[in-house]
Amino acid sequence: MTQLTHLDDQGRAKMVDVGHKDDTERIAIARGEIVMKPETLALIRDGQLKKGDVLTVAKIAGIQAAKRASELIPLCHPIALTHVDVELTLDEALPGISISAAAKTVGKTGVEMEALTAVSVAALTVYDMAKAAEKTMRIQNIRLVEKHGGKSGDILNE
Repeated sequence: MTQLTHLDDQGRAKMVDVGHKDDTERIAIARGEIVMKPETLALIRDGQLKKGDVLTVAKIAGIQAAKRASELIPLCHPIALTHVDVELTLDEALPGISISAAAKTVGKTGVEMEALTAVSVAALTVYDMAKAAEKTMRIQNIRLVEKHGGKSGDILNE
């Protein structure tokens, strides 16, 4: 088992020193879902919720969240992102909304936390905007599906 990088020799929390690492292109893709009743999905699809355009607001919230991941996660490095994209797709089979986020940078550390934060906050935003119609929605399966760049190389976790 490899040593946890956010703990020092005495087991205390620490921020990892990435100063010695090379700058490389870093890409991460995360996904998740929010499951809801078909009736709630129809309200979102038809633009019938009083709070407005759920998909657009959730997309913007996800992008904003990726840019602020280091403010939310205590030992996460602040990263100059070069690109963030968040996609929300209506999925009748769930029923619900599938969410995907991609984050990119050129730097010394990866962007996994930024992509995961984007998906999480986009899902929370959908919940917030639709909770008047349904309080039993379920946010699930938030996970990293791809990582590229850095010393550890590519990871595919589909």
